[in-house]
Amino acid sequence: MDDERIIKMFFNRDENAISQTAEKYGAYCKKIALNILSAEEDAEECVNTVYMKVWQKIPPEKPDIFPAFLAKLTRNAAIDSYRGNKRIKRGAKLISQELSECLSDKETPENAAEHKELVRTINKFLGGLSKKKRKLFVSRYCYCESLSELSFGFGITEDNAAVILCRIRKQLKEYLKKEGFEI
Repeated sequence: MDDERIIKMFFNRDENAISQTAEKYGAYCKKIALNILSAEEDAEECVNTVYMKVWQKIPPEKPDIFPAFLAKLTRNAAIDSYRGNKRIKRGAKLISQELSECLSDKETPENAAEHKELVRTINKFLGGLSKKKRKLFVSRYCYCESLSELSFGFGITEDNAAVILCRIRKQLKEYLKKEGFEI
């Protein structure tokens, strides 16, 4: 079933929308959750939480890109679960440390508008990268894939993946400074 029909089912409050979403995107969401949580049971619970959140958000929201919408909800739910359980997964901690040199972690009501502008600016930066570099960056920092997964998926060595990501982070940091963001 195509995404438009699934979204329409959510708008019509048809409970089959959840089963259709699970059938089409369950494995996709679970992979994202597993990359953050590493425990099968926790990932499954996280994905179920995502289905509930989708039900609550559609309507009124109407996502333009349904898989990206699900990925964002899954990543956020997995991170919430990770924090709530106070477990440490080295990969998630490492990813957070890698990006900390580029982004501020101070979240205040005053910077909510700045956050939207930051997202727009990062998207613009990513749009200027080659397709391979953009996919590598998103795979690492949105889907929390390990360096070994990246090296396998992109046909490069782990060291090469690490070097490319380091260079992209440095470029991002400079780009954000140029755009007026405090780093």
